[in-house]
Amino acid sequence: MSLTATQKKQYRSLGHSLHPLVTVAGNGLTEGVQLEVDRALEDHELIKVKFNVGDRDVKMTLIKQLCDQVQAELVQQIGNIALIYRAADEPNPKLSNLLR
Repeated sequence: MSLTATQKKQYRSLGHSLHPLVTVAGNGLTEGVQLEVDRALEDHELIKVKFNVGDRDVKMTLIKQLCDQVQAELVQQIGNIALIYRAADEPNPKLSNLLR
């Protein structure tokens, strides 16, 4: 599931006004964090996740692991915020950030 440059550009513009829904703290990717990100992606399709870890390499590793675990695509990463996307099976027009 690779995104085209046009899709990434569109999702970045949509993601600009979004606030982080999930925060990953220093204790890493717990099962609760993974379940919450999975639920948020199913509802909203495009979400921001905030990573509160000090080391840049650890942060990039956590972002990659999270995207692999929830089968999502990284759209953009700026500072401590990652914008990730996964298409929902049945998107809800009232919740989806792409359909609003």
